[in-house]
Amino acid sequence: MRKNTDTTFWLVIFALLFTSPLRSDGLTEAEFEELRNILIPPQKESWTTIPWELNLLKAQAKAGAERKPIFIWAMNGHPMACV
Repeated sequence: MRKNTDTTFWLVIFALLFTSPLRSDGLTEAEFEELRNILIPPQKESWTTIPWELNLLKAQAKAGAERKPIFIWAMNGHPMACV
C-alpha cells in the first residue's frame, strides 16, 4: 500500500507547489519538510500494516484462497464531503 500513499503524497505536493494562487515562489525546504511530515502517516499505526487491496476481483481471489473474509469500505459522493 505504500506505493499508493507515495502517489497521493506527491499529488498533494504538486498541487500545493503549482496551483496555489497565493504563492508564486514555491515552498522553501523547511516548508516542504513540514508539509511532508504532516501528510505522511506514521509507520507505527496499525492500519498501515493491513495489506489493502484496491481491486475487488483480486481481493475476492485472495480471500477465497486464504479462506478469510473481505471488509469493503464503500460510500456515495465525494470523499472530502463525507456525504
